[in-house]
Amino acid sequence: MSVSYEIDAQPRDDKGKGASRRLRRAGLVPGVIYGARKDPEMISLQHNELLRRLGNEAFYSHILDVHLGGETQKVVLKDLQRHPSKPFVIHVDLQRVSFSEKLKVNVPLHFVGEELAPGVKKGGIVAHALTDVEVSCLPGNLPEFIEVDASQLELGDSLHLSDLILPEGVEIPSLAAGNNDLILSIQTQKAETEEVEGEGEEEEEGAVPSPESED
Repeated sequence: MSVSYEIDAQPRDDKGKGASRRLRRAGLVPGVIYGARKDPEMISLQHNELLRRLGNEAFYSHILDVHLGGETQKVVLKDLQRHPSKPFVIHVDLQRVSFSEKLKVNVPLHFVGEELAPGVKKGGIVAHALTDVEVSCLPGNLPEFIEVDASQLELGDSLHLSDLILPEGVEIPSLAAGNNDLILSIQTQKAETEEVEGEGEEEEEGAVPSPESED
């Protein structure tokens, strides 16, 4: 967490869809800063600057310095809304950080050792079920990513949330709630092919006859 991420924001007073559209036409992204037992603040960010920052994976799981009105606030990126068909960010939610309170943040999973896995060397393929995971921790313990080592996996083996080696002070809320989700597995290519063929047969058997076939 030695890298610093800074971004400039401007306060905004206008609310509503019309005001947001005007901001976007001006190259700005509407957003809000909330949390840490303070009132929410409506803000806007330069779209191009934000988009450039979002190109770095670490931006999503770092504590960010937001410069607003002559002050600097520590925040994390909590939610991001993108245009469904264009490369535009249309809204951003930032959560203030209190260094004495735990926060929940999604951090990326970094997969290592897949090419060394015995199951892969025997012709298996790696199937990923998750690419990130929500963690709970104090801001000072927030990891940039969590490493997933697949180097010892055989054919048919899998890794779940309970198999992750977590940094000190970091917890996974869903695991604590009893949800030991699958992260990845080593599958045989034959099994995957049979699964795809089986889906095709089911579709064919369940297909509705065309008028021509009924005649």
